[in-house]
Amino acid sequence: MPLTKNIGGCKISLQKGDLSALEVESFVFYAQDNLKLGSGFGNAIAMRGGISIQKELEVIGHLPPTEAVVTKAGALKAKYIIHANGPKFQEVDGESKLCATVLNALRRAEESNISQIAFPLMGTGFYGIPLAVSAKVMMEAFQQHLQNGGKIKEIIVCAMDNREYKPFEEALGKI
Repeated sequence: MPLTKNIGGCKISLQKGDLSALEVESFVFYAQDNLKLGSGFGNAIAMRGGISIQKELEVIGHLPPTEAVVTKAGALKAKYIIHANGPKFQEVDGESKLCATVLNALRRAEESNISQIAFPLMGTGFYGIPLAVSAKVMMEAFQQHLQNGGKIKEIIVCAMDNREYKPFEEALGKI
């Protein structure tokens, strides 16, 4: 059973699983500046979703740091992917950049009339943001957005395993 909180009419939940396999309106992909889907999770998106996603990204071309852009999700269960270019490898002001990235992903979702969005554990893993830092920043960004009139109806944070889940469970419990 996922852990759930309600803020300003938005249900925020934490669950375990494969983000790209969720039946959701949209999910966030932690993108690169050049918008190449690349390896790892990006490769899974490309393989499962089809070539149309990368073709749409090629038209966009480049994504500045902390910005986000919405594409269709091809053959995936989701309808849209929000590609968000967050901080990488211990950048200066990483926490504020991560917060801006999460806020921009939420804004782009609303601009596209998306009301449900699933997030990965932003910047953790390959890009080296500690789980506890990502959890704290993401929950603060969700609160900030929703308390300032955000219209998202559901936010899902998706962890792969118990090790990842625990810091996010603690952070969600504090809001």
